[in-house]
Amino acid sequence: MQNRRWDIIEKYDAIKLENQLCFPLYACSKELIRLYRKPLEKLSLTYTQYLVMMVLWEQGEMTEGELGKMIRLDSGTLAPLLKRLEKQGLLRRSRLESNERKLLISLTKEGEMLKEKAVSVPDEMQGCIPLSQAELQQLKALLDKALTDMKVKG
Repeated sequence: MQNRRWDIIEKYDAIKLENQLCFPLYACSKELIRLYRKPLEKLSLTYTQYLVMMVLWEQGEMTEGELGKMIRLDSGTLAPLLKRLEKQGLLRRSRLESNERKLLISLTKEGEMLKEKAVSVPDEMQGCIPLSQAELQQLKALLDKALTDMKVKG
């Protein structure tokens, strides 16, 4: 009887919150995004809008689909976000002449100028994750590998 009870306890270990990898990833992500709020308020951006702007600052104009793939957002989530950024005067959405179904996303002059203010954000976020530089590099490498492998399988 004792063995049977232990088997039942072990059976349910797999669904204990403390045994999940997904939970600390989720909780850390949520906390990190919360910590970004203060520096991003100065830019009048949400975290997701900041991701969009970083990609556009780095890559330049691109289609909505290309942008969505880079930041892993579907069109239903990305479209209203882009509309808000356009209303803020930070980007422009226009139809491609070659394919009117595709939207081209490009920065406005105001969007380009915001890049100067954004340079301070990484410095403000420095040290918010209490790990050494080597541990942070290792964590980033592991997460990058996981994301790459997930893209292949998903």
